[in-house]
Amino acid sequence: MFQMNCTFSALLLKRLLFFACILCIAGCGGTVAGDDHDKYRVVYKGDHGPGLGKNIVFIATDHEYRGEESLPALARILAKNYGFTCTVIFALDEKDFILPGGSNVKGLEVLDKADLLVMFMRFANFEDEQMEHLDKYLRRGGPVIGFRTSTHAFSNLTNKKWAHYSWDYKGELSEWKDGFGELVLGETWVSHYGTNHKQSSRLIIEEKEMGHPIMKGVRDMWVQSGAYTTYPKGTVLARGEVLNGMTPSSKPDDTKELLPVAWTRSYQLPGGKKGQSFATTHGASEDILNDGFRRMIVNTVFWISGMEKEIKPDLNIDFVGPYKPTTFNFSGYKVGVKPSDLSGWDSLIMPGEVMKKGK
Repeated sequence: MFQMNCTFSALLLKRLLFFACILCIAGCGGTVAGDDHDKYRVVYKGDHGPGLGKNIVFIATDHEYRGEESLPALARILAKNYGFTCTVIFALDEKDFILPGGSNVKGLEVLDKADLLVMFMRFANFEDEQMEHLDKYLRRGGPVIGFRTSTHAFSNLTNKKWAHYSWDYKGELSEWKDGFGELVLGETWVSHYGTNHKQSSRLIIEEKEMGHPIMKGVRDMWVQSGAYTTYPKGTVLARGEVLNGMTPSSKPDDTKELLPVAWTRSYQLPGGKKGQSFATTHGASEDILNDGFRRMIVNTVFWISGMEKEIKPDLNIDFVGPYKPTTFNFSGYKVGVKPSDLSGWDSLIMPGEVMKKGK
């Protein structure tokens, strides 16, 4: 009898310890092993700074501009230097490798407690459950930052429930004409206005917005991605001067006017609360190598999060860990990379080898 009681007590103790470990993991902000959504994301958690306690969710899935590289790089800067908890979510292929431009995304329930959403997306068609979380976030007026192709983040007319999010929506819901990009960011896809890899852009701050908090300490903005045609609804902060070349000193293309490249907008979904968005037609992997552009983005995070007082002209915008961006293009991206390969402060963004599509 004594031996049976000892055995029972030992088993009971093991079970209690097991459940205690689970509670501890959950309470410390971790995730219980086996959570299927874990494989879609990497989390950078800061431990000091003005952003402590605030959660930023990044969604990275575009086909061309290597948003799967620029977003985790920016997330590290914000987490390590300023204390934000940054969750970067990627689309995955059937082998759980990052698939730029894919729609297999899970884990958007983190938006339920997010303080900011940052998007680098193009032509996505998410499943209903994930769209529910996104729609809920936007209806509560959550702040949004959208990079480049996020003006045409969705192409999902075949999904009757969420077709109004599509960039080319022309249906019965007139408020949603031209989809998410038009309603939330202020512009949808129109056309290219500069030739990628042949024409870069110099970003010029609007004279009347020189004193805007987002532009504090920002100078010499130059980006490598080609321009877009944009006539956004919102407050234009900067315009792009298209250059005939791929260096900051290249001569301007005199045939092109200066179109908006960065702007803010107040948005409101039908039946929802008012929110604030910021959009830029740039942000590709190599664009964020420019200090001026990167500073504008860091400043925007503070401004749109209601932390304007934290913006200083000399905020630390240094990369955290090695960042060796892949040249953005349609023909290839770093293959065989899982979100977990980007964990920690010192892992390379982006590891792997560039593979031509179709091989």
